[in-house]
Amino acid sequence: MTDQFQLTEDQLAIQEMARRFTADAITPFAAQWDEEHLFPRETIKAAAELGFGAIYVSEEAGGIGLGRLEAALIMEAMAYGCPATSAFISIHNMAAWMIDTFGGDAIKARTLPGLVTMDLMASYCLTEPGSGSDAAALKTTARLEGDHYVVTGTKQFISGGGVNDLYVTMVRTGDDGPKGITCLVIEKDMPGVSFGAPEKKLGWNASPTAQVILDNVKVPVANRVGAEGQGFAIAMAGLDGGRLNIGACSLGGAQRCLDEAVGYVKDRAQFGKAIAEFQNTQFTLADMATDLEAARALLYLAAAKVTSGAPDRTRFSAMAKKLATDNGSSVVDRALQLFGGYGYLRDYPIERFWRDLRVHRILEGTNEVMRLIVGRDLLK
Repeated sequence: MTDQFQLTEDQLAIQEMARRFTADAITPFAAQWDEEHLFPRETIKAAAELGFGAIYVSEEAGGIGLGRLEAALIMEAMAYGCPATSAFISIHNMAAWMIDTFGGDAIKARTLPGLVTMDLMASYCLTEPGSGSDAAALKTTARLEGDHYVVTGTKQFISGGGVNDLYVTMVRTGDDGPKGITCLVIEKDMPGVSFGAPEKKLGWNASPTAQVILDNVKVPVANRVGAEGQGFAIAMAGLDGGRLNIGACSLGGAQRCLDEAVGYVKDRAQFGKAIAEFQNTQFTLADMATDLEAARALLYLAAAKVTSGAPDRTRFSAMAKKLATDNGSSVVDRALQLFGGYGYLRDYPIERFWRDLRVHRILEGTNEVMRLIVGRDLLK
């Protein structure tokens, strides 16, 4: 940003490119993807042609080497059409960044060219059936045998599970707690890798979710990302950016619903006049817009801090994720209320955004955990 309040010309150009792509390739089709539970693979690969598959992967590795604010602008713009698709691309970007930043030369050379183009798609595997918010309690084990790890365990709620090619997976190689966790890249076609049935979800129907089941999977040591015991720190570093992106997805979805509501209340008449003329409607819209801009300002600030490596980046990322996802859900809920009974129908997009944005307050760390992160950081 050139100052506290302006995007640079380059950032505005990136934002406009993402908006045009969304208007052409995402928005007209998103309702069908949701209705028919279609995974828009070709659309996602088309996004990669713009560089959106490797937004903050280094230019040396074939990415476009942008910062977290630019990534947030892209995710926000794409979520205006489909939050589920935007979030899927965000998760892929997080996994690709982790490999680029912490991986060795061999794993980078083998995977990054395909990840950049999204000919290979990647998932992030941290959560387990018995370890959600308490991520450091994960039980998936990796036993070193010669030049391979033998991995056994189950990962839960994995976006891209069964569809994606690579799984950046946190496993236990040492004692209990965060220091015993290591990061491995597990490939879909490795013997012993299987997947649960696709989850039946409230929303995010355009993004497949399934368990990843690992049964004595032999993973080469060359597929390790970082050193043994560094996995939890790598996972948390990835989440700083992931939380910004999921917050940005909430901003984009909420902005779409605010815009839809503004148009609707101008056309909808009750008691002899447009409902836009009622003071209550105007107050509701004013509160929605204010909440959205407040969350956007904090999220952009947090993105700048994560890009610069500021000491308080994790706290600001948590605050921004919490505010953006709370406010985003609230804005969409109020938009649905303004639409009345029509907002509850699938003929209008509001109910889809209401369903899609609800999960944002849970994933990438629940908003209750965000409050813990902020509170503990303040008390250090």
